[in-house]
Amino acid sequence: MLTNIMYVTVYVTDQDRALGFYVDGLGLEKRIDHPGPDGRFLTVAVPGSALEIVLWPHPESAGLPAGVQPGTGVPGPVFIESDDLRADFEVLRGRGVTFEQPEPEDYGFGIRIEAVDPDGNRIALRQRAAWQGGGKA
Repeated sequence: MLTNIMYVTVYVTDQDRALGFYVDGLGLEKRIDHPGPDGRFLTVAVPGSALEIVLWPHPESAGLPAGVQPGTGVPGPVFIESDDLRADFEVLRGRGVTFEQPEPEDYGFGIRIEAVDPDGNRIALRQRAAWQGGGKA
């Protein structure tokens, strides 16, 4: 029986630059950094979370999917949940994180905003609505 999602992959052009963004910008923690025969296996995660993001070097696939333009409402490949997204947004913006919108916005399921990593990968930041048990929304 399947029991857990271990990894999701985000393609990047420069693993060190991506690591800086995800650790210093978003506040994730580095979990694995192992050189291997197929390249460096590098992961980050939200502290306390079992799910890890693999920062995989693949320049041809880094950034936005083909044909998707910024601001089109298409979410990023990774969703990270917050219990107070508006406060987290101010902290992240202070750390230099780039966002697609000027401020988080309310929507039917809570609050949302898209952060953008150095390669153009969109990271969906979400806070669940109060009716879903999502805190301050």
